[in-house]
Amino acid sequence: MKIRGMRITGRWEDWVAVVAGVAAATSWVWHGMVGAPMLALYLTGLLTVLAAVMSITRPGLIASEAIMAVLGVFMFLTPWLVGFTDVTAGAWTAWILGFVIAAVGVVDLPMANTAHHRGSPTHLARGAGAHGTART
Repeated sequence: MKIRGMRITGRWEDWVAVVAGVAAATSWVWHGMVGAPMLALYLTGLLTVLAAVMSITRPGLIASEAIMAVLGVFMFLTPWLVGFTDVTAGAWTAWILGFVIAAVGVVDLPMANTAHHRGSPTHLARGAGAHGTART
């Protein structure tokens, strides 16, 4: 798929994480939450978007997938940790999006590991190995 001469890249799982992160970061608006619950969902969503963008731009970066999985687990636990289980819509949002983000992170780990060991296509095209060292 091309948009104005640019090609959209990345695994579909990473794009799902971007959408889930944006939904989490903005969900406090329609739930009417303020204070710590709003901050927890906003920051976790923002960090999820950052990790997903890192994963899209650097497919061999294993840490971004692990961070995404941890953020998903944290978001799932947030209603109990921050104490907004009484806000039903907010709690269900955190549980569903947390599960989705954690699952995407776990599913992407093997693919990121494969990309990491295969090396960057750019480096391979220039005659360098996976870690930037020249092949002899």
